[in-house]
Amino acid sequence: MSVESDADTEAEATELSHVEQLGAELGEAIAETPEYRTFEETKAAVEDDDEAQQKVSEFEQLRQEFMLARQTGEATQEDVQQVQQAQQELHSLPVMEEYLEAQEELEAKLEAVNDAISEPLAVDFGQQGGGCCED
Repeated sequence: MSVESDADTEAEATELSHVEQLGAELGEAIAETPEYRTFEETKAAVEDDDEAQQKVSEFEQLRQEFMLARQTGEATQEDVQQVQQAQQELHSLPVMEEYLEAQEELEAKLEAVNDAISEPLAVDFGQQGGGCCED
């Protein structure tokens, strides 16, 4: 049984604080990327567009009604088509198309950042697990 000293506990807390600080810096750096700025701008444009907001409300209402009907077993193919049509109308608005494109670009950037963070952490669990997982 090992007993951690106060120095060990303090060192671990300092290291965790350093990692958390790096995380905060990464968040700030991501917020400065062109992908994030474009995403925020297009999101604001959608929020400020009356037609887009009306279509969002209509879509959400239809989606909620469909989810309720599906839970009660009363959903029909016509209900599915109605929700899909409302979504298509929403997504076809130029302001929404720009937002969705910006969202895709931000997601791609975040995936690349995630890959960069995960790379040094990778562990081959299949190799270490033994038994049934090995070929």
